[in-house]
Amino acid sequence: MNNPIPATAALDERMAAGLGPRPTTTSRVREAPSRAAGAVLEVLERLEAPVSVAEVAESTGQHSNTVREHLDALVTAQLATREARAATGRGRPAWLYAAVPAPEPGAPEYAGLATALAMQLAATSPDPRREAAAAGELWGRRLADDRRPERRSAVAARRAVVGLLGHLGFEPATDSRATTTRLTTCPLLEAAVDQPDVVCSVHLGIVRGALDTWGADDEPAALVPFAEPGACLLHLGHPATRLAGSSADAAGS
Repeated sequence: MNNPIPATAALDERMAAGLGPRPTTTSRVREAPSRAAGAVLEVLERLEAPVSVAEVAESTGQHSNTVREHLDALVTAQLATREARAATGRGRPAWLYAAVPAPEPGAPEYAGLATALAMQLAATSPDPRREAAAAGELWGRRLADDRRPERRSAVAARRAVVGLLGHLGFEPATDSRATTTRLTTCPLLEAAVDQPDVVCSVHLGIVRGALDTWGADDEPAALVPFAEPGACLLHLGHPATRLAGSSADAAGS
């Protein structure tokens, strides 16, 4: 199957225009209950050590009472912890706040291995795109072995692909039938900027390998790297499709 990754020159133009995803990060600011609370959480993540309301207020330039409200909201959302500072005299001990670390990505080894693979193929292969896609397909099959969808339908397979990409650190946002998915972060963004056709071919290969493992190898898959501000776009299948031999209609999945 031909690889529908755009030519390198086209990708260079998109990147120069500021299109594409963000790098995968361990920050949890996007999970904050409000933008203002997110700004406070960003301060906690930067300072790392437990800090007082006064220290956060000084860093943000906000009133202590306002900062305290945002900190309490972060604690309620389980994005920050609160503990009493050891008493040093009379009066109540002050509260100290710290950011709750983000959980480790599901496959932290993926980024280093895939980057090394992409760089090696780019340097040595006569057809790096094709070989990158083939390597990605092998990888996708291995990853998909333990993540088979419960239902045998095209929609279930597409949703499982979205879940797999989330596991790898792409923070996907998709529609109800997983036909168009925005990949809002990229665990290999630095390598993708350097070798976009190779790295993106690996990612498309992973998708196709997973679909093949789940019996959905006839599902169309196309990746549009650096497609829009903040995301690459993954297009899968068609809402009306179903898996060959399946009795479950995709519409009911």
